[in-house]
Amino acid sequence: MTTTTTPNLAPAPTNALSLSRTTATAARVLRQLRHDPRTIAMMILIPCVMLFLLRYVFDGSPRTFDSIGASLLGIFPLITMFLVTSIATLRERTSGTLERLLAMPLGKGDLIAGYALAFGVLAIIQSALATGLAVWFLSLDVIGSPWLLLLVALLDALLGTALGLFVSAFAASEFQAVQFMPAVIFPQLLLCGLFTPRDNMHPVLETISDVLPMSYAVDGMNEVLRHTDMTATFVRDALIVAGCALLVLGLGAATLRRRTP
Repeated sequence: MTTTTTPNLAPAPTNALSLSRTTATAARVLRQLRHDPRTIAMMILIPCVMLFLLRYVFDGSPRTFDSIGASLLGIFPLITMFLVTSIATLRERTSGTLERLLAMPLGKGDLIAGYALAFGVLAIIQSALATGLAVWFLSLDVIGSPWLLLLVALLDALLGTALGLFVSAFAASEFQAVQFMPAVIFPQLLLCGLFTPRDNMHPVLETISDVLPMSYAVDGMNEVLRHTDMTATFVRDALIVAGCALLVLGLGAATLRRRTP
């Protein structure tokens, strides 16, 4: 008696990135976000509100706002995008949406790139509003070009998006996703040079800070504060932040998996 086996007709996912699949994924995510105005408001408005509050907290000492405002202009978008991206992506995992997408001829790289592109669009809007508010409305005094501030703020927001996509793979609930914030964001916040120059820290902590991307985001912002032209140090810092974002996106694609065999 001859037995036959039914071939697996499910389409095999491809590993090559496809522009059409990536943009289709990004469009789907943006359509979903359009029906969640609270999430959009959180991503776009919270950094602006925080900068506004910070300016008037130091109303009697505008130089203090000038010294830390630029750094926080990059840190606030990073934190906001990390929280929103990690939670939104986790919802897709727990609802089974990613499970169904991974059963289609859609590469992991397409998924991650599509999510990054969708949240990157919001990151551009968020960074532009926050930078414009700080420089032209709150009178943040910078020597360099505001466009360089915008560039670093955008890179920080994209880094936060990449980190959020990455950690969502290790969380089983939204509460766990939020719990990653003290582990991923807070150490960088303490060691990035916002509160004290990094070369004044204990040598061990200074060494750790040298490998944290937020340190270079703050350094890049400080370069814009102090120099009229784009410096080699600024270029180095911007490239490191961008490289870290791409690296984390690659790790996010590597950890993306189906929950069922």
